[in-house]
Amino acid sequence: MNEITIAVKYDNDNPTVSGRELHAALMVDTRYIDWFKRMCEYDFVEGRDFNLLKFEKVQIEGNRRVVRNIIDHQLTIDMAKQLCMIQRTEIGKRCREYFINLEKQWNSPDAVMARALQIADQKLELAKQQNGSLIETTAVQAKQIEEMKPKATYCDMVLQSAGLMPITTIAKDYGKSAKWLNKWLHEHGIQYKLGKVWLLYQKYADRGYVKSKTFTVLDENGDSIAKPNTQWTQRGRMFIYEQLKKEGILPLIEQDDS
Repeated sequence: MNEITIAVKYDNDNPTVSGRELHAALMVDTRYIDWFKRMCEYDFVEGRDFNLLKFEKVQIEGNRRVVRNIIDHQLTIDMAKQLCMIQRTEIGKRCREYFINLEKQWNSPDAVMARALQIADQKLELAKQQNGSLIETTAVQAKQIEEMKPKATYCDMVLQSAGLMPITTIAKDYGKSAKWLNKWLHEHGIQYKLGKVWLLYQKYADRGYVKSKTFTVLDENGDSIAKPNTQWTQRGRMFIYEQLKKEGILPLIEQDDS
């Protein structure tokens, strides 16, 4: 008898499993989409019991490279156990026992203590980083005031601004394009590209320089797709200014005044 193995994802302290992986483990003959639709008739609620996942999968079919839009669902362990029970099969019973044992391990005193210590360590590290960032920012601002007393025009403009800014707007401060600035930040070890999204390297990730927003677009089939978008905070805008200045690259407003 084969051992049951279903990958579990631990996100925000809530273990979840892939609906497609569970469907495969249960050896259901019905297509996944049809099966899941029927299972939802048992009063499972999106956002509480499961979340919709959409992603692209590249397949080679003959001599063609084909991109397929795949639909999956991230299920809570409670929902997964109920789905196993609904199947009324021996494999369903074994899968349910697998999840019960997993929950026992997850809720054991040692596991709970380990998670608590991990969270405490993360909070302590975050506090250290925030304190270090504050000290660094204060030192930079003090030096900047000393060096640029007659003309702190760009700093004034940043301090008077609020909210998030796209990289395109910041690039225009220097008469550059977003493509140029993204490339410059990448070449200087500040950010990297994952898919179509620019992300900060870990060294800078927790300093409050950027925030991610998600907007929804429709694909060619009319399905909604969530697209992440990274925008810069005013602290991040100042950080870019400081890095560019080290290379002798100044915003247009300071070039005009020099």
